Amino acid sequence: MSDVYGIQAVRSVLRETPDRARRLYIQRGRRDARISELVALAREAGVRYQAMEAQWFRRRAGEVAHQGALLECHEAALAGLDDLLQRWDSFGPEPLLLIVDGVTDPRNLGACLRCASGAGVDAVLLPKHHSAPLSAVALKTAQGGVEDLYLVEVTNLVRAMKKLQERDVWIVGTEGDAPNAYTQIRAQGPLALVIGGEEKGMRRLTREQCDEHVHIPMRGSVSSLNVSVAAGIVLYEALRQRSITAGETSVDKPA
Repeated sequence: MSDVYGIQAVRSVLRETPDRARRLYIQRGRRDARISELVALAREAGVRYQAMEAQWFRRRAGEVAHQGALLECHEAALAGLDDLLQRWDSFGPEPLLLIVDGVTDPRNLGACLRCASGAGVDAVLLPKHHSAPLSAVALKTAQGGVEDLYLVEVTNLVRAMKKLQERDVWIVGTEGDAPNAYTQIRAQGPLALVIGGEEKGMRRLTREQCDEHVHIPMRGSVSSLNVSVAAGIVLYEALRQRSITAGETSVDKPA
């Protein structure tokens, strides 16, 4: 079982995947509209709810900002590489994927997943042994962005990348000393963007398997961006290019 904290994250589970929910806990004394909405969603989904004291939340959630809402859930099931390949044709002619390699901070992972959800990626690939877990902290940071994502856990990331390349996926890695800027990526066609870990970036074998490497120009005093910020920049650059090709004037709805 796992816990989901925070109003937005709890709302997302109750709306999108209510079968995961086991029990909703709300902080006693909270009577605002957002908490009332969670209770209504729980009733609609047949999920029991219970009011608990603030001290109970402090023991259960620790330092996580729970906002007076905690949803006890069944663990989210992650797809495997074979599942991804079987589902491949459903993604259409230009699937967009995000590969997260070696991001070990759960908040960074959650923020990357939120960016991926916002950009409407078709799948996110996560290495089984070199990634932060989908913990309560990661889910809280994602703010509900995990529920509509197709998450794929792979044991061998390089093998998974090779399988994608066999399906004509162009794989672009982000790297600080890459020769080309991120605006020069080839966004048309099947595309996978790779984001590396917080300190060392992509692992060597992952880097070598990429078809192309790009960097995000830095003009100020800092030498790099947070991994989730970098993910958002390159994902939305891909969307921008695709929208121009399709003759659109904007990338979907405003943030």
